[in-house]
Amino acid sequence: MKRIFVAALLGMALGSTVLRSTAYAATAEAAPVEALDAGLLASMKAGSAGGNFAARSAGLTPVVAQSYDLATVTKNSVGFLWSTLPAAQQQQLVELIGQFTITSYASQFNAFGGETFTVSPTEKPLGQGFIVRSTLQPGGGGDPVELDYAVHNTPQGWRITDVLLGGTISQVALHESDFSSLVSSGDASRLIAALQTKIAKLQSASK
Repeated sequence: MKRIFVAALLGMALGSTVLRSTAYAATAEAAPVEALDAGLLASMKAGSAGGNFAARSAGLTPVVAQSYDLATVTKNSVGFLWSTLPAAQQQQLVELIGQFTITSYASQFNAFGGETFTVSPTEKPLGQGFIVRSTLQPGGGGDPVELDYAVHNTPQGWRITDVLLGGTISQVALHESDFSSLVSSGDASRLIAALQTKIAKLQSASK
């Protein structure tokens, strides 16, 4: 479990404002990315206003649920052994990946420092979906960080299925690499335990 989600990969607490061209109306494809950016902004402002980790996590819970296709993220993160797992373990893993995402975001995006997110007005086609680019500009200057989100359409609307840090590093691919040694055919109990431990450590460190 060397990797965690993008919030922790950034390795710093960030604040942001979501920006766009005044001539650019939100597209359906970009909507989940904008919702996530707005949720992170709210979390960071709450942190600066004295909101604790539990409150930030609670605020991010519906944002993550509505922005991500957690079932697809989890399936792709586990890899080819996913179909061999019992339905109960599959469901538990989806729930844990959701908790892991929320916990990682809440622990890292915990204070507003004047940073900004800018969502690109142009989506890049990717198979049946798109890549939506969001650029993070650190407050007070510094090099921007590019966060590209793979999105696809679901019965509930467009949802995030992967995050590319710097436009190239796939979060899902990193997870699959880490998870593969913890899953065997028909059993994900070691991965479940590892995720539970990681979540508990992040929660403890953030209190």
